[in-house]
Amino acid sequence: MKLATFLLPLALCLADSTTDRITREVRHELVMLPYYSVFDNLAYRVDGTRVTLFGQVTRPTLKSDAENAVKKIEGVTGVTNEIEVLPLSPNDDRLRIAVYHAIFSKPALQRYEMGAVPPIHIIVKNGNVTLIGVVGSQADKTMAGMAANAVPGVFSVKNDLTVENSAG
Repeated sequence: MKLATFLLPLALCLADSTTDRITREVRHELVMLPYYSVFDNLAYRVDGTRVTLFGQVTRPTLKSDAENAVKKIEGVTGVTNEIEVLPLSPNDDRLRIAVYHAIFSKPALQRYEMGAVPPIHIIVKNGNVTLIGVVGSQADKTMAGMAANAVPGVFSVKNDLTVENSAG
């Protein structure tokens, strides 16, 4: 009986460390994908050894590349790929570039342009813009949303930016 009492916490601890390792490796594999850009959003959930992928991408190959990269992680027993491939649209492509320039031309927001994968992601679907990611302040979140909303041809802006270290 003492052995069983000891083994259960040990098994739970090992399961937690495996899930933590898989979570870290999934994140690493996704951000290292060569065609992952500011115009894509990749998210995931780890349930034990199973991984579910979410988000929106502009290229169908990125959807399959993400799934294939995650499948190769040691300990992953299954991958459910719920990533949406955004429709091809010259208008949406034009809006992506225009929103990008509108946001990152603001001096206060230029610091978010740095890095291989900037912390602000611009998702455009049928003229509707969603901003996803993390910014340092509420003012930055508001400014990014206002800049996106001022772009001609944008139907709506959903500002899902998260403020870093915000209470709540």
